[in-house]
Amino acid sequence: MIEKMKFLSITGPKADIDRVVNDYLSKYEIHLENAMAQLTQVQHLSPYIQINPYRDLLTKVNEFAGLLGDAQNIPVQDISLEEIQPLLDTLGERISKLRRECEELTARRTAVSEDISRLSPFSSLPEDVDKLLHYRFVQVRFGRIQREYYEKFKTYVYDNLDTMFYPCQDDPDYVWGLYFVLWTKMEQVDAAFSSMHFERIYLKKDCYHGTPQTLCSQYRQKLADLEKEYDSRQEEIQKLLLKDASKILSAQASLNALSTNFDVRKVAACVKEHQETFYILCGWMTEKDASAFMKDIEDDANLFCVVEDDKNKINCKPPTKLKNPKIFKPFEMYVKMYGLPDYHEMDPTIFVAVTYSFIFGVMFGDVGQGLLLAVGGFLLYKAKHMDLAAIIGTAGIFSTFFGFMFGSIFGFENIIEPIWLRPAEAMTLVPGLGNMNTIFVVAIIFGMFLILLTMIFHIINAVKAKDMEGTWFDQNAVCGLVFYGTVTLSAILLLTGNPLPAAGLLIVLFVVPLIIIMLKEPITRLAEKKTPAIEGSKPMFFVQSFFELFEIMLSFLSNTLSFVRIGAFAVSHAAMMGVVLMLAGAESGGSVNWIIIVLGNLFVCAMEGLIVGIQVLRLEYYEMFSRFYKGSGKEFRPFLKRVNRKGTSGQA
Repeated sequence: MIEKMKFLSITGPKADIDRVVNDYLSKYEIHLENAMAQLTQVQHLSPYIQINPYRDLLTKVNEFAGLLGDAQNIPVQDISLEEIQPLLDTLGERISKLRRECEELTARRTAVSEDISRLSPFSSLPEDVDKLLHYRFVQVRFGRIQREYYEKFKTYVYDNLDTMFYPCQDDPDYVWGLYFVLWTKMEQVDAAFSSMHFERIYLKKDCYHGTPQTLCSQYRQKLADLEKEYDSRQEEIQKLLLKDASKILSAQASLNALSTNFDVRKVAACVKEHQETFYILCGWMTEKDASAFMKDIEDDANLFCVVEDDKNKINCKPPTKLKNPKIFKPFEMYVKMYGLPDYHEMDPTIFVAVTYSFIFGVMFGDVGQGLLLAVGGFLLYKAKHMDLAAIIGTAGIFSTFFGFMFGSIFGFENIIEPIWLRPAEAMTLVPGLGNMNTIFVVAIIFGMFLILLTMIFHIINAVKAKDMEGTWFDQNAVCGLVFYGTVTLSAILLLTGNPLPAAGLLIVLFVVPLIIIMLKEPITRLAEKKTPAIEGSKPMFFVQSFFELFEIMLSFLSNTLSFVRIGAFAVSHAAMMGVVLMLAGAESGGSVNWIIIVLGNLFVCAMEGLIVGIQVLRLEYYEMFSRFYKGSGKEFRPFLKRVNRKGTSGQA
């Protein structure tokens, strides 16, 4: 069901907008429209422009709240704006100081890590690094060389060069080490190593006192100490936040509400009259909320509200707010997947809930597997509140019901007697066609009744929209209903062995509606007194209309035959479970392999349940929704959030 909406125009002194928003509008759900776009006929209208004063505070409190992590069990209380400002200032100062210390520690950790990275490849070097760097007549170069060039260097260059290379560490790609070179040979040797792609690692003098191994050990200890110091500062930040966690989250909730309420100005307009400026807000409320709101403000001298009932003065269509009984509410998910109903359309949620569950049950009729779906679905819904889980649970109930109707429990069809029939065995004599599976025949007749029902829904929607063609002359309108209803009635009379109506009557009921459907456009134009009746070339119109009528006839046939899948899946379920029982030896009279029975049931329940669920949804969308439902509505989105009273007084 779709809630009835009322369009409100609210106005008052510009300076009074905060009081009105927080004292009145925050108590109700209102879908605000842009007043500038709605009040196009009002002169001297201007947008309400003002900077949000809560935005910076909200950014800061959101940052603190984000650092808290899991905040589910932290209580939220009322807090005033006068308490929020000093709380955030104090926390900001203390946390900023700790963060600066953390940044310094991070810089020191980075420097130590770099030193470890430089020295660790040379851990096998037994000499003091600083001593090596201060040789008087010899220069030392630390670095690494690719293994492939190192082998070439040893083979072709090393013996002919006045240097000594000391390898320290290697891996499959590189060899780390250092080479010694006299001052007088420095340029020649450096050039040779450079040609071999030797990558220098620069170590500063007077910084490294000790062997690389000793230095790395010292640096690792220093790094661990810095890590502890850093963690200590982070813990201090967390303690500060946790100490005021309730106040932080309370401030966040209050500022969120205040900021959102302040943003009402984005959709408000201003108008100046008699030297005073007034704000104007426009929006939609449910009838119940609108009535309560009007009663709430009746004694407020600074607030004026008009409930607009003349649709011609409203420049936007009403938003859609669905309100269905709790048992049907999960099925709103399927409706919204197709598209939210327009405000003037009927809400198909209850129709979807009933037909989806019923068809699923017929296609997947099994007492045991149905109970598994029902119990599993409802348990998952209770734990996770997933709409899909509730749909599965409801469909499982119908599967269980039709399991009794078909006499099937976990695939066994010899334990209980069917209340109605066994899908794979029951046959019906169809005049002119011979024996056909009963469940197929029933599925087609059931589908024909659903198509007729969707045509009635189409007519209802067309009447609401004052669409003459959609009401009378369309293939889903009264003409289509008469034609397809005659087809359905004739099929039932044939199946039950009753005589058909007179041939002349049948011709009228078949032919006249089709002719009207073919000529629906000119007939509609004539009925609405528009000229000319046929636009463009008349021969081309008749050719096009004939082929469109032919397509309509084919669609009636294909839509009807689509419902055969209901019976097909009912039969295929019995066939699949027959295969499982055969593999388990249950049909041979010997010992039963219960592991195969259990695994087979789980497999069929999961796979066929998924396929059937998709196929039923396809029937809903393509064979039923396409006849009467557009799904072009816009969602009702409440703009405002409720503000606690202390926070409100702080703003006012």
